[in-house]
This record gives sequence, C-alpha cells and structure tokens, in this order.
Amino acid sequence: MPVVVVTDSSARLPEDLRRQWSIRQVPLHILLDDTDLRDGVDDVPDDIHDYGQATTAAATTAELSEVYRQALIDSGGDGMVAVHLSAALSGTFGAAETTAAEIGPMIRVIDSKSTAMNTGFVALAAARAAAGGADLDTVAESAAAAVGRNHGFIVVHQLDNLRRSGRIGGAGAWLGTELSLKPLLRIDDGKLVLAQRVRTASKAVATMIDRVCEVVGEHSAAIAVHHVANLDGAADLAGVLAERLPACEPAIVTDLGPVLALHVGAGALAVCVEVAE
Repeated sequence: MPVVVVTDSSARLPEDLRRQWSIRQVPLHILLDDTDLRDGVDDVPDDIHDYGQATTAAATTAELSEVYRQALIDSGGDGMVAVHLSAALSGTFGAAETTAAEIGPMIRVIDSKSTAMNTGFVALAAARAAAGGADLDTVAESAAAAVGRNHGFIVVHQLDNLRRSGRIGGAGAWLGTELSLKPLLRIDDGKLVLAQRVRTASKAVATMIDRVCEVVGEHSAAIAVHHVANLDGAADLAGVLAERLPACEPAIVTDLGPVLALHVGAGALAVCVEVAE
C-alpha cells in the first residue's frame, strides 16, 4: 500500500486535489465565545475575520492521533508522512511530533515552514512520491526538499488583525504607528515578517507581483493566489501573474480560510509559489 500523506486545514488544498492524491486533513480550530469550530468541518461565519473576540487554536493531539492511526492502518504498514504549517505560527507541528512519538516509528512529521498552499504544495510533493511507490523515507525526503522551493507573500489591507494575532516577527513598533500602511509580508524560515512598507494597496500588490516574478525567474512554478473577502482582487492578481509568468500553469485561486483570515483581515491577498526542481 502507498505511504499515506496527512496535512492540516491551513494548507488550503482544494478538495479535488485532496481526493486525487488521497491526502488526509486534520482541522485547525476557531474559538468563538464558548464555541469551538473546526475549520473545514463546522460552519464558520464568512466574516469571522471581523469578530474581534474570535481566536484560533491548533489541531489537538486527539484529532491527530485518530487520523494518524487510521492512516497507518490504511497504508498497510508502509507508514505515513504528516506535513503541517510552520511551527513558528502554530502549535500544530509540536502536537504532531508528540503524537507521532506516542504512536510509533512509521510516521514522519515535516514542518512546511509556511502555511496556506505553501504547506499544500509540500503535501502534494509527498503525495506524488507516495503515489509513485516511494518508501516512507523517500516520501519524507520529497516533502523536505519541497520546503526549500516554496515562497510566500501577502499584502494586508488593515492592521487590527495583525495587532491581535501576534504572528508578525519584529513588527510591533511600526504596527502601532503606520496607520495608512499596506504592508507586504513574506514567509522567512517559517515566520511572517515585513518585506516592505508600501503606502497604497495597489502599489503593495504590484510590488508583490514583482517579488514573485523575481523568485520564479526563468523557471516554471506552481502558484496559488489566496484572498480574504477579496475574490475580484484575487482574480485580477492571478490574471496579471498569468501574463507575467507564461511558463507557469494558471494559479490555483482559493480563499485563505477562516483560521488564517483571523490573523490578516479582510482584503488580504497572498501568493504562494513552489519553484520547479
């Protein structure tokens, strides 16, 4: 039986891709008043990013254990590879390592050092290797190699969610004063950091496009465009990327999901890139 690949709901993998590559998914959580909502399982308000009292939580060890144990059974003993969002952004990776150690040696846990479809692309790399008949260590190595080929950028339209989230490395000083700032952020070694300060949303998106094109260069790449309540903006962004990067397949366009939306707020646009080997 093939090695089974598991990820979490932050990966934003479209359902058809999850089915095609038999990737299992563990939900992250949104805590709203006294209600625990599971991302991708329970009904979450579309405007959850505007709920100032809502917070997020990692996947639980109980959830991870249930999915991991079933994945091991379904693999027929060949093992499973778990690809999760950055350990610097969530406690999910730590919970995954604890769970794997409790279950046994046939689990490999990979820190994607990112989130959204950058995590999804790493999971897909693992799943493709598994589908090709690779053994457990080779599947894990395929995932680990993909981590270094992934790059993520995001333009945030409002700062309130960033202030509440506490997920931005070294940004406290300018978050408190730059009221009109539309920051371009990037993922750096698993952390969300400031890439550039830009005064208007249009210039920030244009700068992001330039950064993406620099990363891709003359290579081909898989691209995903994410948004928070900004589908038109995402469609326009995907269109420009298609024109600027004709060697790449059209971008996957999806919402950023409620967990990530709580941290970046309405209007946000993000691009995830996996440069080809």
